[in-house]
Amino acid sequence: MVNNRDRVSAVFAALADPTRRRILVRLSKGGERPVTVLAKPFQISLPAISRHLRVLKEARLIDTRRKGRIHLIRARAAGLQEAKNWIARCTAAGWDYSFDALDRLLEADAESKKPRT
Repeated sequence: MVNNRDRVSAVFAALADPTRRRILVRLSKGGERPVTVLAKPFQISLPAISRHLRVLKEARLIDTRRKGRIHLIRARAAGLQEAKNWIARCTAAGWDYSFDALDRLLEADAESKKPRT
């Protein structure tokens, strides 16, 4: 069983490559596409595209299906959800830390402005 951390790592590893990001952008704009159509604008071989697609599939960012001899690819929006959740948790933790630091700073400032008796 693949745990959540491994899935998030797989998503970020898949998104680290600019070709894979471009593939996802193309899929997000046009729905399901045959591999040959998807590969057309790239200046790399069809086997190289297939390797990129395998990485995207293992990261659960795309789904594939066959229709006869044609391999059809479509983006899985849900594949990004775990990475989005991870980013949201990091962002929330950062904001909490920032607000805590601001509270300490304001308290220290208020203490320094109190008249001494």
